[in-house]
Amino acid sequence: MRRSLGEFEQLILLALVDVPADEAYGVPLRESIERRTSRRPALGALYTALDRLEARGFVSSRLGPATAERGGRPKRFYRLQPAGARALADSIRVLHNMSQGLLDRLDPELATGATTPSRGV
Repeated sequence: MRRSLGEFEQLILLALVDVPADEAYGVPLRESIERRTSRRPALGALYTALDRLEARGFVSSRLGPATAERGGRPKRFYRLQPAGARALADSIRVLHNMSQGLLDRLDPELATGATTPSRGV
């Protein structure tokens, strides 16, 4: 059985779609996620997840040239692979299909995070 993508993995793959290929390394990927979700993932967590995605064949990586700004160390650039694009599309499709007609049934307070003053019993 195929293991589905987790939410963080989905966010990373979507960031790879968002960020231009010549900028697809850790910091811009994290910035994309932060800009679109208001969450700032730790770079260590991001790189760990990218390693898992690469092991599954969903992304590939390559080392860029060494840069002075990084003390002569190269940046590792990531690229979404066809298997990753399919897994992401499938994951989004499943969530979309499952949510059809159900979002309206959510308690509005729970869905928006709004709270009402508690009433004494």
